[in-house]
Amino acid sequence: MEVGMIGLGRMGGNMALRLLRGGHTVVVYDRDPSAVKRFGQEGAKWVASLADLSKTLPPPRAVWIMVPAGEAVEETIQALLPHLTADDILVDGGNSNFKDSMRRGEGLKDRGIHFLDAGTSGGIWGLTEGYCLMVGGPRAAFERIEPLLRTLAAEHGFVYTGRSGSGHFTKMVHNGIEYGMMQAYAEGFEILSASKLELNLAAIARVWNHGSVVRSWLLELAQAALEKDPKLEQIRGYVEDSGEGRWTVAQAIDSDVPAPVITLSLMERFRSRQTESFGYKLLAALRREFGGHAVRER
Repeated sequence: MEVGMIGLGRMGGNMALRLLRGGHTVVVYDRDPSAVKRFGQEGAKWVASLADLSKTLPPPRAVWIMVPAGEAVEETIQALLPHLTADDILVDGGNSNFKDSMRRGEGLKDRGIHFLDAGTSGGIWGLTEGYCLMVGGPRAAFERIEPLLRTLAAEHGFVYTGRSGSGHFTKMVHNGIEYGMMQAYAEGFEILSASKLELNLAAIARVWNHGSVVRSWLLELAQAALEKDPKLEQIRGYVEDSGEGRWTVAQAIDSDVPAPVITLSLMERFRSRQTESFGYKLLAALRREFGGHAVRER
């Protein structure tokens, strides 16, 4: 199958390579010309503009966007629209907000363009292990690009989720769950690390991955990280968030669904970025004021 891939970063680039290795014809475009030419060496057809991408693909086209959520997606779609025609398929495989995807699906339908929102999980390992794909939008469009999905996905690793927005909604909740799982592992291994027992954390992670109820791919990654740097001395404990955790918490509030684990895991990421917490300083001051407890001076 022929497909256009816009955005050749860590995810988009690996997806383009997996499609090429699966026998598909891939036309690639990126704002960085050096990235485009590199994929040309891998067998892709590379183009210098969105107009050229459209001309190179035979209609009805399938175009896959892998750019950062928000403004970049909006700008890419608006720049691409003049070069698309009715019955073309446009896939957003990034981490867009599901409400934006619902809006885009409706707007593009009026132009006769089929919009699919494809929540994509798998990270940098997707190239070799395959991706997990959660795809919303018109069912007929989903079925048309199934050859692409089968190549990209791990075995049993893609699903049609329903109407526009449902793919990104499912991926949003997936990432919220991921926040909670990661936080639980982080807290558990910190307890192990703080003990006086001189435990081998990498060995513990390894054995937990064999028969334990807490085994998972995340735990395999923890094992790999601890084997490389047993005390994690080479990295700072500063944890970013890419937005999906915030959206999941907001959705939980809107839906009157209690989600304390996911919410607190998001708050812990905020805490990780504080060099010194004013709130904790106030707690120490209050203990001194009401109970005469000692404080640590700077």
